[in-house]
Amino acid sequence: MTAPSPCPYLPGKLERKVFTELRGEDAVELNEALSRIGFRRSQNVVYRPSCEGCNACVSVRVLAQRFAPSQTQRRILRRNDDIEVSICEPWTTPEQFDLLRAYLGQRHPEGGMTRMDAYDYAEMVEQTPVNTLIIEYREPMVDGRQGRLIGCCLTDRQADGLSMVYSFFDPAHPTRSGLGTFIIMDHIRQAAAAALDYVYLGYWIEGCERMSYKTRFRPIERLTTRGWKSVEASETFA
Repeated sequence: MTAPSPCPYLPGKLERKVFTELRGEDAVELNEALSRIGFRRSQNVVYRPSCEGCNACVSVRVLAQRFAPSQTQRRILRRNDDIEVSICEPWTTPEQFDLLRAYLGQRHPEGGMTRMDAYDYAEMVEQTPVNTLIIEYREPMVDGRQGRLIGCCLTDRQADGLSMVYSFFDPAHPTRSGLGTFIIMDHIRQAAAAALDYVYLGYWIEGCERMSYKTRFRPIERLTTRGWKSVEASETFA
């Protein structure tokens, strides 16, 4: 159990996490079992919030086989249908790190990740005991040259779905708004094509506006004390 520290999502709150290390021959099975009860992976550690007097963090996952994009989401798909998607081994590149720095600088300038250097980023991606991928999103090839990297996602492939560990993208692209939404929908599309049931999105946090986008992908399930519960379109999320 970690010591209490200031919550990065809700002002005035303290966060505490329960965690365990992933190692040995059972690392993959342990990671998958714990992910189904709300744990998230970071390098070779899995963790879950265990905050005193607060349960705002709620694990959510999209039902990939049943997903139906909204009208806005369909427009984003059409706008970005020429993006080239590459599934890569979990190795880092300077181009990825430059994109991460630009993303953090604009979207999360006060976050702890802004202090990451290239070595820290390599550890985040490459130090993994499970089946991990880097999925790159690029502008179309021009004159036989690879297009510019505009999005990236560190993703774990699990037996029942894809777990989006961390995604980042060009936050100031002049013509491609909605890149973050597109990356999630591409994961849903990939999961459905691979006959996987879920795309795990991590935690939705009540009262945190920057996490509200996760509720726009329906149908979606949230983890409760009685297991995963479907949240249909007619229901409120909280």
